[in-house]
Amino acid sequence: MADAPPEQTILLVDQDHDFLEWATKHLTANGLRILRCDNADNAVKVVEKTPVDLVVADIQLQPFDGLELLSRLRQSSPSTLVILTTGFPSTGQVIEATQRGAHDVMRKEALPFELRPVVESALQTADDRRSAEQPAAEMPSLDGRVKIIGVSRALQDVFKIVGRVARSDAPVLVTGESGTGKELVAKAIHEYSPRRQQELIAINCGAIPENLLESELFGHEKGSFTGAIARRAGRFEQADGGTLFLDEIGDMPLSVQVKLLRVLQDGTFSRVGSNETLSADVRIVTATNKTLSSEVAAGRFREDLYYRLNVVEIRLPPLRERAEDIPLLAEFFLQRITRKNGMARIRLSAEAISALQAHRWPGNVRELENTIARACALASSTVLLPADIPLAAAPGSEKGGVKQALGRLLDSVPAGENAIAWFARELAACSLERHDGDLKEAGAELGISASELRRILASTDAAKLAAIGGDE
Repeated sequence: MADAPPEQTILLVDQDHDFLEWATKHLTANGLRILRCDNADNAVKVVEKTPVDLVVADIQLQPFDGLELLSRLRQSSPSTLVILTTGFPSTGQVIEATQRGAHDVMRKEALPFELRPVVESALQTADDRRSAEQPAAEMPSLDGRVKIIGVSRALQDVFKIVGRVARSDAPVLVTGESGTGKELVAKAIHEYSPRRQQELIAINCGAIPENLLESELFGHEKGSFTGAIARRAGRFEQADGGTLFLDEIGDMPLSVQVKLLRVLQDGTFSRVGSNETLSADVRIVTATNKTLSSEVAAGRFREDLYYRLNVVEIRLPPLRERAEDIPLLAEFFLQRITRKNGMARIRLSAEAISALQAHRWPGNVRELENTIARACALASSTVLLPADIPLAAAPGSEKGGVKQALGRLLDSVPAGENAIAWFARELAACSLERHDGDLKEAGAELGISASELRRILASTDAAKLAAIGGDE
């Protein structure tokens, strides 16, 4: 690690003395003082008596945990940066730690690779933070009501963004492929926000016909259209004081986009069939699996609305980009499904886990859940093997499979051979064998004449040629 600026101090807090010893040696640098303690109470006392630039603390501490330690340090020494470490950080821990002001939350297994650069970056900003930062208000624990499973760095980064944006009313656009869990992120933003005591109203913009979507959002008056037999409040009115989640926003018709833009601009709207102007205090979270910038370029989405909605974007990574989360997700679904159906405990074999991690998961987490559910329903034993897991072929995977097969065949071309000629002979011989030596049938399968097939085979060994019977 590059030498730290003079007079900087790190405090390491962990109950594991071996870890304290390793971290001290790992971080030692000129001009850097490293202090250590093994419980949270002593850590508070050290920071009260000694200026500390950075605290690196485990979440699992005594007599109180690392989250409580973070809150106390933010109150007593707001300029001190805090990095929390843990074995398997939960959704709630990462979001709550971020909201309480943690500089970072790190998995312990990643520390040998990531601790030094993260600490170095923190120390570079510690002096500025000491003079500028104010104490952060404490965020009450929500007991993990939103459960997003994953320990991958990509997902931890999502949790941190959620923790930062939840307190504000800034519109959030959640993007990602279908099945990645965009609605769960919207719920987390709401449940960790000051609006959590009010409702989260969700609506799928792509599932409601265009002529009904405006009424669904803004309400209608009695008799305003056929079937409007009574006045009805829309989702904006119902979500007043809370959060409105607009899923599949990319499918919203242009005619409704205009009215949504007005609400975002001045907070007012009118029910269908009414001239009365209403207002609602609503936080907007939207989600889409489309690339909205491309939709704007194609004229299917308003540019001004896009910039209103995309104040903060949270991109959810597809499951194939976080394979380390697949065993945890699969185990979670296994436990939930077997418990719900009163089934015996089922576990995954190591080979089954490897098969799951090797799959591309075009349907992402939703596909994984359905796959585990099918495997449980068809299970013949309490241990799932690869053969017990019904992995669906990805769209276009047939083409990919052909490419893989051709690649393996290309690797088999003998040194010095003309690959094209070799491929042609092998393909011709394979077809001939499939048709029991019948030149006409084999040629028809390959789209060539029997005589052309015979010419392709002419360079093969004499034994094969002698086996070719008949004439064209």
